[in-house]
Amino acid sequence: MQVIGTALPGVLILEPRVFGDARGFFLESWNAQTFASAGLHMNFVQDNHSLSGQGTLRGLHYQLKHTQGKLVRVTAGEVFDVAVDLRRSSPHFGKWVGVTLSADNKRMLWIPQGFAHGFYVTSPTAEFLYKCTDFYDPTSERTLAWNDPDVGIAWPVPQGAAPQLSAKDQQGRLLKDLEVFA
Repeated sequence: MQVIGTALPGVLILEPRVFGDARGFFLESWNAQTFASAGLHMNFVQDNHSLSGQGTLRGLHYQLKHTQGKLVRVTAGEVFDVAVDLRRSSPHFGKWVGVTLSADNKRMLWIPQGFAHGFYVTSPTAEFLYKCTDFYDPTSERTLAWNDPDVGIAWPVPQGAAPQLSAKDQQGRLLKDLEVFA
């Protein structure tokens, strides 16, 4: 597995070894020993799988308690995946990084605790899978507004279009008004 750093320390692009032939391909998406040898010690407790249509934007979510690290990947289609640093003590507070994840590139993204996470579907549909280091806790979940001008994420939304948002994501709050991490 190749580990590639991003502009946000701790947020990592992971490229698994892919073995392919005329039948298709094989890859390991998770192996505790492989990840540990790369310095990534994770204990996952929950797996999630979503299907979304083109133009759907999910996020930007995080939990104040039961904080979650997430290992995310796409098994069908393509998304623009985003992490935002919400650690007030970080020199990168409020900064974001975006990565294209797709079934074709087979990349994964590691988003550690202390970051908001979201994605925008750029293909007709996308199946998105992620492993979490803690359980979902709706009482401590918060949502950063996807279009916060102070964060300035360059989502690949076509000009004149609006992303499809859940009711919860429509209520996302601006960074200046959010409860964040120390």
